[in-house]
Amino acid sequence: MKVLDLHGVEHLDVETKVTNFVLMSEPPLKIITGDSGTMREIVFHILDEHGFEYHPEHYTNYGAFIIRDKTN
Repeated sequence: MKVLDLHGVEHLDVETKVTNFVLMSEPPLKIITGDSGTMREIVFHILDEHGFEYHPEHYTNYGAFIIRDKTN
């Protein structure tokens, strides 16, 4: 599973990085957002816009998400 770790990435750069990652990679994927609510909002908006399903990696870890294609 490919992983995109957004730690240290500025919010201004997130949209480009996440969009390229999800559109150029084969799901399932993992995106690590960390604890930033703003970072999660940006990532969720992009995933929703492109029709991906996502869920926390683990019910105790809301800083990493598994991304799946809705068609699978």
